[in-house]
Amino acid sequence: MAPEPGERGMSGAILSVRFRTEQAHEGGGPAAEALLPHLLGLLGAFTPLVQADPPDAALADLRGAVRYFGRGPAELAAVIRVRALALYGVDCAIGAGPNPLLARMAARRARPGTTLVVDDPEEFLRDQPVGALDGVGRSTARTLGAYGLDTAGRVADTPLAVLQRILGARAGRDLWERARGVDRTQVVPDAAARSVAAERSFPRDELDRDRQRRALLSLAQELGARMRSEAQVCRALTLTVRYADRSATTRTRTLREPTAHSAALTTAVYALHDGLALQRARVRGVTLRAEGLLPAEQAAHQLSFDPADEKARKLEEVADRARARFGPDVIKPGSLAA
Repeated sequence: MAPEPGERGMSGAILSVRFRTEQAHEGGGPAAEALLPHLLGLLGAFTPLVQADPPDAALADLRGAVRYFGRGPAELAAVIRVRALALYGVDCAIGAGPNPLLARMAARRARPGTTLVVDDPEEFLRDQPVGALDGVGRSTARTLGAYGLDTAGRVADTPLAVLQRILGARAGRDLWERARGVDRTQVVPDAAARSVAAERSFPRDELDRDRQRRALLSLAQELGARMRSEAQVCRALTLTVRYADRSATTRTRTLREPTAHSAALTTAVYALHDGLALQRARVRGVTLRAEGLLPAEQAAHQLSFDPADEKARKLEEVADRARARFGPDVIKPGSLAA
């Protein structure tokens, strides 16, 4: 029996929308952090199931919208692109798939101003590099590559027991399922509250590594103080570096333990920055996002016998009390005082 008109493309009704917010920012408009809530509201006109995917993307479950409007996901995605461009000067690259995993992967491959729809997950995934799968970092990709498992298709064809011997029982099963297009996650509305971000723009293209690190130190201090004031900690940091040619690089690092300790955040963001090997890159701005927020009371802290670490944490508590009473700039690291 032929599908009803409103059921067309239901298999690809999850959208991953990547907003090119740097366009509006370069044109004198607001930055990504200011624009994202408005862009989420735009998606909310189609469905209440909208999840922020910071700093400049979102997931939307359009299954209800497909039935209501009688249009497929690609048609609705075209309307979203037109509205984002007309209202906010922001172009989009959109991926559509049956679940968030495939939608995100399609969005990463989609060209700006286009929508890539995953109609056949097996065919789409077969030649994808294994590193394109969510949760596969460089280390895991290298480990799998040593066994010749360099594409999602080869991982999918590998017996589950073999992957579990290589990666462990849980990680092996998760990867095996992702390589076959299985994703059990859902689009969760209002997920933006699980992350916070701050950004710094340079008055001119910045090539000096020390000035870039000062900006990163400032961001780590700001996010750490903000999380501590709200009794929160984060599990990971995401650094986005914007360049003079309007391109950007984004890297994420999972922390050893959830924290809001500014020293730990600074160490992590410095490592992210060093890993980019920017050398003489002309940097226009940097954004730091603290991901995976949770209440501080739910996080375990590994006790340290390092007196310097304990002293730093006590000084941090004193500084937080002073900032709460006299303002955020009353106490700052010496390198930021100039």
